[in-house]
Amino acid sequence: MPVPVSSRLHARYSPRALAATLAWLRVCAVVGQLATVLGVAHLLELPIAEGALLAGITALAAFDAAVWWRLRQRWPVGETEVVAHLAVDTGVLCYLLYLTGGATNPFVSLYIVPIALAAMALSPRHLAASVGIACLAYFIVLIRHEPLPDIASHAAHGGQVFAARDFNLHVLGMAVNFAISAVLLGFFIWRLARDLRRRETLAQRERERALRDEGILAIATQAAGAAHELNTPLSTIRTLVGELRREHPADTPLGEDLALLAGQADRCRDILRELVQVGSAQLTEQAQVQTLPAFIADCAERFRLLRPAVNLDITLADEAHLAPLRIVPALRHAILNLLNNAADASELSASAKVEFAANCTATDVVIEVRDHGPGLPQAVREAAGMRFVSAKRDGLGLGLALTNATIERFHGSLRADAAMGGGTLTRLTLPLSALRAQAQ
Repeated sequence: MPVPVSSRLHARYSPRALAATLAWLRVCAVVGQLATVLGVAHLLELPIAEGALLAGITALAAFDAAVWWRLRQRWPVGETEVVAHLAVDTGVLCYLLYLTGGATNPFVSLYIVPIALAAMALSPRHLAASVGIACLAYFIVLIRHEPLPDIASHAAHGGQVFAARDFNLHVLGMAVNFAISAVLLGFFIWRLARDLRRRETLAQRERERALRDEGILAIATQAAGAAHELNTPLSTIRTLVGELRREHPADTPLGEDLALLAGQADRCRDILRELVQVGSAQLTEQAQVQTLPAFIADCAERFRLLRPAVNLDITLADEAHLAPLRIVPALRHAILNLLNNAADASELSASAKVEFAANCTATDVVIEVRDHGPGLPQAVREAAGMRFVSAKRDGLGLGLALTNATIERFHGSLRADAAMGGGTLTRLTLPLSALRAQAQ
């Protein structure tokens, strides 16, 4: 469903993410405010309302602790709640500024920091509420505030030395405020922008995955129809070949060719039957419970029947898990697709070797297939099954796409890298927890 233009910005960042960012900003504010109050009161020895200021900072720290606890809960965070957080922050800042000169305080521009962050996440209505709260707070400290004691007392005496000192302190406060605002805005906006880039990357992957799945579904529909339509001409071919074999002895050249043709026709029949069986198994979620070594041996046996000329080198690590795993037919076909692609790639370099390895870590099952071919182009390696991209001249890229779609059902990943010494190393990673859970 298309996202309305007015809500695209709102969709970029969740209210929970903004609330977490504000919570971190609140930690920085508490530390900075505490250091400022103690420094002014004890280092500069200015007569400020230290107790009242520390009480306000303590209240802000307590509120932030409550927010951190709340963010650990699973309750949804709405924009109204985020505006309430901003209102508390603005209220505490208003209280602190009221006690320290109001709008004449150089730190008054800190009102802008939370608004700048809110502008990147809140809807226009909630952003307007946040801006209104900040403007109201600024107006309050503009007309009602306690003047800084040092400024008031020194201004009454009219001393030029004291006036110069007050001016220097004000300029210093402006410089410190600018530095704090720049650092806070730069850091937290960078964090939000980083989250935005991650969300856009994930959204792009989801779009590619949806397009790929639509293509797979269309191909599956065509394949089902083709399997049904091919059954009739294939039966005719097998019947005619059988009649011709009866007319020509097997020891003649034509008889040998007919025997080969009959074997290939039987193989086509078996493939069509297996296609139907796999589809039925996928619909009913039929599966076998096997250990990892047994699964690898099963895949190797099936592959050797398909490609007897290929030298398949199997390496099974000692850490391979012996616990039963639930193996659906599609997962076995995904491995066979990788092995078949590797064999085709090795043939391009006049090699018949394919390496097949499996290992098991504490959390994942890792299966590696390496060919000794010329290697995959960078674009194909980066696609890695997300799109119908193939390195073969006549390839459709369907094998990798089907493999990747199957792996994603188990929350796994597929990665293709250039292997040391040439060729391509394809690494398939499957979470052990998903396979275990399905086996129970």
